[in-house]
Amino acid sequence: MVKHQPLQYYEPQLCLSCLTGIYGCRWKRYQRSHDSTTKWERFWFLILCITFFLTLVWFYFWWEVHNDYNEFNWYMYNNKGYWNDWSVPVLVLASAGFIYVAFLLILALCHIAVGQQMNLHWLHKVGLTVVLVAISVAMISVNQLWNEEWDIIHISFQATAPFLHIGAVAAATMLAWLIAGQFARSEKVVFQMFLIFTYLGLLIALYLLPLIIYSPCIMKREDLSRRPAIIGNRGVPMLAPENTLMSFQKAAERRADGFNINVTISYDGVPFLIHDTTLRRTTDVEELFPKRALDNAAMFNWTSLEMLNAGRWFFQEDPFWTAQALSAKDNDEASKQSLCKLVDVLRLATQRNKTVMVNLWQPPREHPFYSSWINITLETILESGISQELVIWLPEEDRWLVRQMAPGFQQMISTKQNATTLRAQGISGLNLRYNKVNAREMREYALENISTNLYLVNEPWLFSVLWCAGVRSVTSDSCQVLSEVRTPTWIMSPQEYYMIWITSDIISITIVVGIFILQKWRLGSMRTYNPEQIMLSAAVRRSSKDVNIMKEKLIFAEINNGMASSEDGSFCSDSGFDGFTHETVSPLAQRGAKMRIN
Repeated sequence: MVKHQPLQYYEPQLCLSCLTGIYGCRWKRYQRSHDSTTKWERFWFLILCITFFLTLVWFYFWWEVHNDYNEFNWYMYNNKGYWNDWSVPVLVLASAGFIYVAFLLILALCHIAVGQQMNLHWLHKVGLTVVLVAISVAMISVNQLWNEEWDIIHISFQATAPFLHIGAVAAATMLAWLIAGQFARSEKVVFQMFLIFTYLGLLIALYLLPLIIYSPCIMKREDLSRRPAIIGNRGVPMLAPENTLMSFQKAAERRADGFNINVTISYDGVPFLIHDTTLRRTTDVEELFPKRALDNAAMFNWTSLEMLNAGRWFFQEDPFWTAQALSAKDNDEASKQSLCKLVDVLRLATQRNKTVMVNLWQPPREHPFYSSWINITLETILESGISQELVIWLPEEDRWLVRQMAPGFQQMISTKQNATTLRAQGISGLNLRYNKVNAREMREYALENISTNLYLVNEPWLFSVLWCAGVRSVTSDSCQVLSEVRTPTWIMSPQEYYMIWITSDIISITIVVGIFILQKWRLGSMRTYNPEQIMLSAAVRRSSKDVNIMKEKLIFAEINNGMASSEDGSFCSDSGFDGFTHETVSPLAQRGAKMRIN
């Protein structure tokens, strides 16, 4: 009797099929190999690792730079001429690139772990090249156009480094399984020594990294200074159109300690609030005065200025993605806002006892008040009735005149100088970008009774770091968020941090040693094998000739009988029989008709 005899029975290997299929489009069993990875594929693995590192840095950078998204959008507005939120698309692309490259790296490491030959598919190579080029161009562009923003990485490490260190130790500990497996499989002593010393060097560096980690939040709680004052930048521009009376009212309601205002003078001598040199971005000047849309805001008289709507743009552009969250009442009020006079915000500050930080924009030379703009502004402030101690004066022009007319003003400058020079000039404070001064310098200024105000601080983590560093006040677009931060995001004593550091290192060392012992025991016996045994799923290295012979046994039947076997199916056929041969089966021949592979 002639029967179909199963030539080879496969155990299901769906995970392995998916692993090699997604990475290199090797879905069929006979396409996989345990041969050593070629030099070309090792080169692409190196490119993959480099791209992963760059995408990780870029993704981390762009995530942390969230504090300055508005500043980035401002840069794009000045170059493009129209307002748009460019930051979110960049974040989405950075996230997608990082996830894609990280996924490929995980697949590559899994290939190494199971002893499979790596063969990255050409589509992935194209995708990897595109990501690498895009990230390189993005980094070069930021380095040339926004170089100071790289400081955010160093500052963010003051908030995240203690926790990133623990995460890095955990990742290096998990990597021990892969390293130990390669060490146990390898028969080359030189490779083993290189592998083990490189890995040990990495572990030692990570274990000792806290020696150079610095964070102002690692301190005793009793040494924490008072909570910094929060000054609303142009009011609270996330909840109302900037530099409008509604914006400053909202800032006062959200417990802001002061207002930061930008003042210029109309053509008929009325000081009013505007941040830009033109009215295009924040008003409907293009609808009412289309021929004057690009004119300097100071060249309009107040009669024309008060006709403009300064609220509708807030809903059209939605610069902070917050307009949709406003209530119906606030929505209606915001859409009707107009430009705000200086005297109106001064009256509000007097009623609410709020500090006012004054910045002035000088009008063009052809302006009738070009030479007397400071005098008019000072007269308006003094006539408003606000206490002089509540006014912080920033402009450098005619500072001597300001001291004579208003000796009670707090004098601040925006250029960094040593404390002795500042005291000699009668300066009581510094107004700097948050990356221009460190904790040590802030403490030195505090000893000389020089206050520091840093801008723009929008994220709670940055506010917490600066709080621990000893800053006196911050200027923020999101005072409604920072006002809810009653304590730093985290703070721990040096003793607590040392305990966490040492404990994590001890746990890591114990796990690494255990993994090496387990892998040596598990894989040590696999260096010898029976050549007659077909084990395509085992992580055993054989010569190409042996592998080819085994594959032929799995694909073809006995040629002498003239019967060809069926082709190996895709991963969907892993649970079936791959080939059959016709032969007469005796009772003795039925024994061992199936041969299982491990």
